[in-house]
Amino acid sequence: MPRPASRGRVLSVAASAALLLPLLSGAPPAGADVTAADSLQRLFASAAERHGVPQSVLLAVSYLQSRWDGHAGAPSVTGGYGPMHLTDAATALARSAPHHSEDGEDARGDDARPARTGAGAAAALPTAAELPARLRTLERASALSGIPAEELRTSAAANIEGGAALLAAAQREAGLAPGPDPADWYGAVARYSGADDTATATAYADDVFDVIRTGEERVTDSGQRVVLPAAPAVVPETGQVAALGLRAPERGPVECPPTVACEWVPAPYEEFGDGDYGNHDKADRPASQSIDYIVVHDTEATWDVTLGLVQDPTYVSWQYSLRSSDGHVAQHLPLKDVGWHAGNWYVNAKSVGLEHEGFLTAPDSWYTEAMYRSSARLVRYLAKRYDIPLDRQHVLGHDNVPGTVTSSIRGMHTDPGPYWDWAHYFRLLGRPLTPSAGPRAGVVTIRPDYAENRPVYTGCVSAAEACAPHGSGAVRLHTAPSADAPLVKDIGLRPGGQDSTTGVNDTGARATTGQSYAVAERRGDWTAIWYLGQKAWFHDPAAAPASVGTRGTVLTPREGLAEVPVYGRAYPEASAYPAGVPVQAVSPLPYRLLAGQRYVVGLKTPGEYYYAPVFDVSGHRVVRGQEEYYQIQFGHRIAFVKAADVRVSQG
Repeated sequence: MPRPASRGRVLSVAASAALLLPLLSGAPPAGADVTAADSLQRLFASAAERHGVPQSVLLAVSYLQSRWDGHAGAPSVTGGYGPMHLTDAATALARSAPHHSEDGEDARGDDARPARTGAGAAAALPTAAELPARLRTLERASALSGIPAEELRTSAAANIEGGAALLAAAQREAGLAPGPDPADWYGAVARYSGADDTATATAYADDVFDVIRTGEERVTDSGQRVVLPAAPAVVPETGQVAALGLRAPERGPVECPPTVACEWVPAPYEEFGDGDYGNHDKADRPASQSIDYIVVHDTEATWDVTLGLVQDPTYVSWQYSLRSSDGHVAQHLPLKDVGWHAGNWYVNAKSVGLEHEGFLTAPDSWYTEAMYRSSARLVRYLAKRYDIPLDRQHVLGHDNVPGTVTSSIRGMHTDPGPYWDWAHYFRLLGRPLTPSAGPRAGVVTIRPDYAENRPVYTGCVSAAEACAPHGSGAVRLHTAPSADAPLVKDIGLRPGGQDSTTGVNDTGARATTGQSYAVAERRGDWTAIWYLGQKAWFHDPAAAPASVGTRGTVLTPREGLAEVPVYGRAYPEASAYPAGVPVQAVSPLPYRLLAGQRYVVGLKTPGEYYYAPVFDVSGHRVVRGQEEYYQIQFGHRIAFVKAADVRVSQG
């Protein structure tokens, strides 16, 4: 499981004087900061006026970086602070625990060959001198505005002022005068992204101007209402990017939509002694096997560390990495090949893995809107290409992937964790999580208000210490309709029968936004769902519901069966294996689905196993059986049951 992020030493990185433009007299008025409900809007207006930046440009850039949130002065995953995401090198260097390197977890998840972990892979941090300019914009904003760095980090007013100064400087560097027409600021916006290639800078600027054209409105994490009116007639001068002197990206054989800045950073398929090889398997998907899942991860490492690891043949692999600061995408594997990322070989063989730059146990290390949008465009592209439904039965978090057998349950990963905003993500996917049935429906989809839902988690810094308060898409599950009742048990995680905990990495009593469950009972402000073979209660008052009614297909044990086994993978029956391919055990997990209980169905699939234990692909085989399985939402993770064991109906 991902470990708590370390609190690294603070580094001081001196900016080169040659990069700095003359200081602007642009400090905010004394005492200016966020107080009244509209003061943030006024701060944007005054900073825009002082620096000659169109207010719509300043607002749209801030929206793409932070959605106008201040995060109480905490940094983003790339060390960005405040509404304008001014970056600080020290924060970017502070955390360095790539999650595939931990606890001996087998990212490949196949019993047919030795476990493959990331243990021992080099994860050297870059030195301060090696940091790109995109990770040091706060220093430059301080030099341009005359505002001290600490004030830029902690004051919303100062932060907005610093961002406006950066935009104005970018406009001057392009040889253009400040002016009121947002269409003339396309090049300055592209430079603000910090991208060093034309595709990423262009994609970023396109997103900013899309926000300007469509408009946005929301209440921020500090209770501020900010409005950007739509300006659909704005047509930016896109040709300005050509004058920025940026490199052309290494596109290579990338498989990305044209709206995403994507380059090819290949993972190696190499032998390195004793019959071992890495860091993925060659395949022929979807001709050989369908691709049914998209798995969302976070990296638990900085961008440069992440790229270094995926290019190490002794490490593990995934299909795409996404950078937080600007949404840039690197593709590492052809989609036809199988990455080693999910810890479950069945899921690996049927999925595409997306690693997002981030740290789940640093809850205020927030994800940028730029990365959410880029990821959503990539997922829409993949879903259309492979006919993958855009729902939470098919778009999984790494924390929703089950252990393959009982012994692997405790080692499964927990990213992207309770702070990933699934509701916002699905709005960007064009599939908002809206009710499809009435409030008394037999199936519910979890959907608390992300900003208002702030359950207390522990373990972000130390085991007993409470994490910083933060919005969450997860609800906590109790044994009775009371906040004082114990949390439900997960006997896979705790065979001794101990209660689940409030630990940020403990998924034993957690249901997350977008997941759908059959209702077991309702009592007052509480709803019970069937979860890991038991009733699990969550607070669901009508005045502030944590779920919505949903139409769905459910299953229950067929007549005459008191219980049915539950599996972590959908492997074929023994008779399906040809000579030369070892039979893989169909091993049940320690859970049971009991008569009278109902669980929501995701998909129906024949048992499949991809046999690929050696480097030579000539012996690789896809084994497909007659036994069919249903995927279900069983707990926080999905699971599989045999179709012959259950009866299916509408929920």
